[in-house]
Amino acid sequence: MDTDKLSCGVDKSSEKMPENPILWKPGKDRIQATSMYRFMQVTGRDDYESLYAWSINDSPAFWEALCEFCDVRFDRASQTTLARPDNIMDAGWFSGSRLNYAAHLLRHEGDEPALVFFGENGARRELSRDQLREEVAAIAAGLREAGVDPGDRVGGYLPNCPEAVIAMLATTSIGAIWSSCSPDFGINGVVDRFGQIEPKVLFAVNGYYYNGKTCDTRATVAGIAAAVDSIQHTVVIPFAQDVPADAALESGIDWTAFRRGGEPLSVTPVAFNHPLYIMYSSGTTGVPKCIVHGHGGTLLQHLKEHVLHTDIGAGDRLFYFTTCGWMMWNWLVSGLATGATLVLFDGSPFFNDGRILWQMAEAEDVSVFGTSAKYISALEKTGVRPKDEFSLSNLRAVLSTGSPLSPESFDYVYDAIGDDIQLASISGGTDILSCFVLGNPVLPVRRGELQCRGLGMAVEIWNDDGQPVVGEHGELVCIQAFPSAPVGFWNDPDGSRYKAAYFERFAGIWAHGDFAEMTKSGGMIIHGRSDAVLNPGGVRIGTAEIYRQVEKLDEIVESIAIGQNWKDDVRVVLFVIPRDGVVLDDNLQQRIRAVIRQNTTPRHVPAKIVAVPEIPRTKSGKIVELAVRSVVHGDAVKNTEALANPDALLHFANIDELQTD
Repeated sequence: MDTDKLSCGVDKSSEKMPENPILWKPGKDRIQATSMYRFMQVTGRDDYESLYAWSINDSPAFWEALCEFCDVRFDRASQTTLARPDNIMDAGWFSGSRLNYAAHLLRHEGDEPALVFFGENGARRELSRDQLREEVAAIAAGLREAGVDPGDRVGGYLPNCPEAVIAMLATTSIGAIWSSCSPDFGINGVVDRFGQIEPKVLFAVNGYYYNGKTCDTRATVAGIAAAVDSIQHTVVIPFAQDVPADAALESGIDWTAFRRGGEPLSVTPVAFNHPLYIMYSSGTTGVPKCIVHGHGGTLLQHLKEHVLHTDIGAGDRLFYFTTCGWMMWNWLVSGLATGATLVLFDGSPFFNDGRILWQMAEAEDVSVFGTSAKYISALEKTGVRPKDEFSLSNLRAVLSTGSPLSPESFDYVYDAIGDDIQLASISGGTDILSCFVLGNPVLPVRRGELQCRGLGMAVEIWNDDGQPVVGEHGELVCIQAFPSAPVGFWNDPDGSRYKAAYFERFAGIWAHGDFAEMTKSGGMIIHGRSDAVLNPGGVRIGTAEIYRQVEKLDEIVESIAIGQNWKDDVRVVLFVIPRDGVVLDDNLQQRIRAVIRQNTTPRHVPAKIVAVPEIPRTKSGKIVELAVRSVVHGDAVKNTEALANPDALLHFANIDELQTD
């Protein structure tokens, strides 16, 4: 493949798919005030299409320009920016350089708030930039005294609270490796993860709050410490005020006692690819894969996405609803490098009828609000209209990820949240700790589309023959190196597991696992996970195409579709959660089939529709089609600890309706 001059525009001649209508467009003054516009000016580009083409065709120059524009500070300069652009696994980014991720997140000083914590139970705390640096220095000193060295692992079993950010920054400032799980994980789920990476220190809480309840985690923390032999010190944060602070752990030590106050912040420069984070695959098909991400790649990619694609800077208040078990927490925390204030929330997003996050957004003057597509859909179903109840005058962008955002949810955001905001549906994953496709403050928002491919990300949609297509469904691939590709997998010395995960579908090409479509306007539509694609009669159908239609009906709360092996073929089976008081009778089934047939194709129409009370989800809120498919076919689900609600799988076993035509 010739990558010297990639075709980075879109197929102007394609007539297959009409463009989705524009719902929002930035004005000239707004465009010219963005960092993206200033970056185009300093690099001599007239528009985003030419900027994107340059970022791919001259990748080293683009990343060098980004480093200068975002003030990336190397303790030692690199010898080569990019050694092997066609080798994603072994590209050789910024070889010979040294820097530290934590140093960039802590470089802003003063009394301005760095972190604002807002709890479901009404708790509020604030740390200034100087206070954050002081706390990080104290915990880093404690880690050093505990014998933590560069390359050692430190685990966090924590809610999204200031101590989680402090412990992570302290860990990474000394060159140790951070990995975290949220406290809703059970013992087995944590041991499946931390047991592989063998942390030396565990940070944990005595309990947390969720949906009006206090959850006591002391027994779980004790179980984790006992099961993971490598843990030498367990540092307990008394987060839940109504749970006794004593963790009842033989090796436990209170957070305050672990601090070593008065120590100056000392940061250890490390190599560009020195491990920073260990992330985990969802683990629904086996023990989670341990994905290693490096200091330099994470920093550069997140700076690009925050500063250019989201236009975040000093004075902004950035919020993303996430837990410490989801990659969006790592993405959120990187926002400190821009000088923005991070707004942290812990609790249920549906507390107080789904209004708690908007109460927080109003109180904290949030400018960028991030959430999941599921949350937006749920708000729409319950009739909550934030703009009618809350003052959101500073809100300029809403971000959504976790699953495809339906066109109807685009309509809802502009009708019920704000008509002059940038709605950015973004898509990437834990695998790259960032985005392949995301928002852009200088481009219009089209209904149902992700705005653009990210700068420096050579993304295409390939058909089964490995040919790039526009206006057709296919596999989302990346065809050349990008700095946030994993450093590797933990305990994978020859890289065979890493290679098998992404590069077997198309040799040497990153196949991300998304079934997607590039539009004529240069946007993207995600149709679901390619491993969950339905294949009736040999026609590939993305599950999101069905969900978008079914969930238009007020009677249906949510749905999940699978392909059931049936009579030497595959038939589509749709499971739905009816609204309270609604019965899935023949009339409702006919309406469901009609709306699917009218808006898609006859191939999309399910052969069977079955009502269920609950749909299984991962800890990060993604529905799990593969696990449901396994249960329907009588196969074992290997790791139910990865699910937030594993008992939901029981609803899909031995269903009589699925044994007949």
